Amino acid sequence: MKHVKNILLFITLVISLNAKAQNFVLKGVVIEKGSNVRIAFAAITNIRSKMGATSNDIGMFQLNARNGDTLLIQKRNLTDQKIVVKTDDDLVIYLVRESTMLEEVTVKGQTKKQEMEGIKRDFKRNGSFFEGKPPLLLLSPFGGSPLTFFYELFGKTPARARNFNRYYKKELSLIEVDKFFNKTLVAKNTTLTGKELDKFLLDYYPTRSTTLNWNNYDAVKYIKESAKKYTDTLKHNN
Repeated sequence: MKHVKNILLFITLVISLNAKAQNFVLKGVVIEKGSNVRIAFAAITNIRSKMGATSNDIGMFQLNARNGDTLLIQKRNLTDQKIVVKTDDDLVIYLVRESTMLEEVTVKGQTKKQEMEGIKRDFKRNGSFFEGKPPLLLLSPFGGSPLTFFYELFGKTPARARNFNRYYKKELSLIEVDKFFNKTLVAKNTTLTGKELDKFLLDYYPTRSTTLNWNNYDAVKYIKESAKKYTDTLKHNN
């Protein structure tokens, strides 16, 4: 009986030592990528243990972890980051400012805008100076140009210019919305993929008036709240 107790004591000791060997206090620092600014009050969560910590005013943090754990690092206006713990060495975590993504969309939008501005200039070079909408002043006998007025109303080139101008205004509006609601940004802030992602983009695409005073935080908030409504609807229908 004593022999059995010794074996059990030995097993308990081995398990205890093994547990202590697996768990350790992980130390790290959170930094904004590109600027090397240390990020205060970032939330660091150990997904396995559900335990969390917050970086201090110089970006430092401590958290119980073990090799193989996944840490989720979050900070407002910065892109969420997931890190797998591989050693007990001090960890340096770089977060990317989400506005970088918006800047990329803005650059693409500006390129498209420049292309459309070029088309508008082509219409002017081809004789349509009023985009198919001539002012009534052209009918004035004192310095007006009735021929130009009627050409702008009924000519083929002005008619194309008029149609393009409607397209141009609509595209400018979409470009502004796309800065805050696009496939890349939605995919980063939801679990939606494939057809569900595409349908969500169509069903919840905001109007220009909705996004008029948005910043990046407003965009992410709208995406996450709308995605929850969308997934809840899908579950209910199933």
